[in-house]
Amino acid sequence: MRMDGREVVMLSSNNYLGLANHPKVVEAAKAALDKYGNGTAAVRFISGTLDLHRRLEAKIAEFLGMDAALVYISAMSANMGLIPALLDEQDAVFSDGLNHASIIDGIRLSKARRHIYTHGDMGALAKDLGEDAGARLKMVITDGVFSMEGDTAKLPEMTALAKKAGAFTVVDDSHATGVLGKTGRGTPEHFGVAVDIVTGTLGKALGGACGGFAAGSAAVIEYLTQRSRPYIFSNGLPPAVAGSAIAALEIISRDPSPREALWKNTRYFRNEITRLGFRVPAGDHPIIPVIVKETAAAHAMSRALFEEGIFVSGFGYPVVPKGEARLRVQISAAHAREDLDFALEAFVKAGRATGLV
Repeated sequence: MRMDGREVVMLSSNNYLGLANHPKVVEAAKAALDKYGNGTAAVRFISGTLDLHRRLEAKIAEFLGMDAALVYISAMSANMGLIPALLDEQDAVFSDGLNHASIIDGIRLSKARRHIYTHGDMGALAKDLGEDAGARLKMVITDGVFSMEGDTAKLPEMTALAKKAGAFTVVDDSHATGVLGKTGRGTPEHFGVAVDIVTGTLGKALGGACGGFAAGSAAVIEYLTQRSRPYIFSNGLPPAVAGSAIAALEIISRDPSPREALWKNTRYFRNEITRLGFRVPAGDHPIIPVIVKETAAAHAMSRALFEEGIFVSGFGYPVVPKGEARLRVQISAAHAREDLDFALEAFVKAGRATGLV
């Protein structure tokens, strides 16, 4: 990329499969723009629904193995629209402590009783489920992949506990759709389990500019069309985004090579950055947190890396816990081995310059 007048290697993009620049994806966006124009200029239930939206929703449902899907203007809107539409004061929600802000805000809007369990602690989840057995509805909700950690939810244990307690399960798979699973169907496929509802984004591995979705049973999706306020009161997804998302789904359904390249790159960078002496939590996702402890150190390292031709963002408190500041590296199928080697050399130089290695 070119940033501030210089060429840099981008290590802070959600473009996991390199589809944002894929010729077929770009061409599909152009074709949709030519056919439908720039936007619907209306909300979905008035005159803002195109056949293109229906095709995309059918494609998402088919890809995820769900009955139906509903497209939102963003994944943030999907979570904030789903949770309060399904839950109210009579209900209870059980949420991982590191869930995305969209889930947190959706829970707040729902007014349901909140149980926030320690990240990944299935014993704590079981205890919370047992203590609120009288709720009308019980939702267990989690990120499939946690964006700051790069680790995955414990779906086998979580779904078993939910079933035993009579709860339904929701997974936000924004960082897993197209990435995890044998065919890229996300964390449920990765673990070989079924969940009730999947939410996600069109703007990460699918290469879109924006857009989110919820997928589940036909009854749930129909209910959301009547009760989910961000869906009801937002314009339909821009045609170019919908068209490009359909093309992206068709590519990852037929061609495993982008995913294979992503995993090859991820394994290589994880192994090498660890060998060089940097602290990297165990995992296998393309999100690779490089822990530097203090927020000031993360920002200093980010600046030093930029001087070496690498763009990677630093994160500190309150985005991550105190003492756990980090650089969040994100690997893409679009990276060449030369890009990764150049980045590794830059990490060594910047690490020495800032005293981290």
